[in-house]
Amino acid sequence: MYLRNTWYVAEWGHDVERALHPVKILGEDIVLFRREDGTPQALADSCPHRKLPLSMGRLQGDHVVCGYHGMTFDGAGACVRVPGQERIPPRARVHSYPVEERWGLIWIWMGDPALADPDTIFAVEHYDDPAWGINRGAVMHWPCNYLLITDNLLDPSHVAFVHQTSFGSDDFEEDPVETRATEDAVVTARWLKDHKLAAFYKPLVRFEGLSDRLQHYEVRYPCNAIIKAVITPAGTGGDDGPLHPDVFYMDSYNFITPVDERNSRYFYFQIRNVEPHNEELSNLMNTAVLGAFTEDLIILEAVQKGIDEDPATIDIAVDAGPLRFRRRLQQLIEAEQSALARAG
Repeated sequence: MYLRNTWYVAEWGHDVERALHPVKILGEDIVLFRREDGTPQALADSCPHRKLPLSMGRLQGDHVVCGYHGMTFDGAGACVRVPGQERIPPRARVHSYPVEERWGLIWIWMGDPALADPDTIFAVEHYDDPAWGINRGAVMHWPCNYLLITDNLLDPSHVAFVHQTSFGSDDFEEDPVETRATEDAVVTARWLKDHKLAAFYKPLVRFEGLSDRLQHYEVRYPCNAIIKAVITPAGTGGDDGPLHPDVFYMDSYNFITPVDERNSRYFYFQIRNVEPHNEELSNLMNTAVLGAFTEDLIILEAVQKGIDEDPATIDIAVDAGPLRFRRRLQQLIEAEQSALARAG
């Protein structure tokens, strides 16, 4: 069901403090916390004695103390104390997950710890660039399978119908979408030429009138995406040559974390090339983005319920990107499972 040897977002960094913070990822219960030096840690949220969640215990220095009988575990998951006895049972340990903090997020490696390479964490261009502004939204909880979200993120065509009051407009319903694959992603994209500005972008661009707009939807395996919006005065857009000096860029980073088969968590932020220090604009964008993403959530919650009741569906042309992504992801999952079976 899941690709495991990869990085997932576990939580916003500011939401993990010197306290035990439970989360569920890929169906596994995990407890996050920070060491005294601020370093994030992640352990399986289950004491091996009687399976009480460790998150119901307490932190003691850099150790986690079970709230039932006081068994104490270090950040590597090893039991270092069993009150009332000197001998520590050999199986008294919990799984420790590699974690890294980057882009304001805590990332967790759900597979073989020996393969966890921080250099493979999703790269974010312009994150620390003072000429670019950023807005961050709170984590969203989506009652649907994560693949329904990747389907949606690879489908520019839905914008004209679902997001008519935000990202969309009714004058580009027929514009075709191109699909291509890279080594680690599927990309769907199209230039919308000579169209009216969508409502979301009107307070952001520095020109009047009609526009050319690039929709670039790129989802990387297993479920992280960058959506690039490029908006320039009508007649100046395209992949050939430099764009107009008043071009507007917005890179939207979207990180999907599967909770279980029918629930997901959605982390996101946007980076823009205008007014980097304008907090009022960032707050305006946060409100608008949350509204648009809530429109998606409502649709996908209903889609999940519909598929649960009747899984028989049909495919149409706009499904080319999502289907290509699903096929390749399934190949990666099967290859990973086969390698694990051979090693075991």
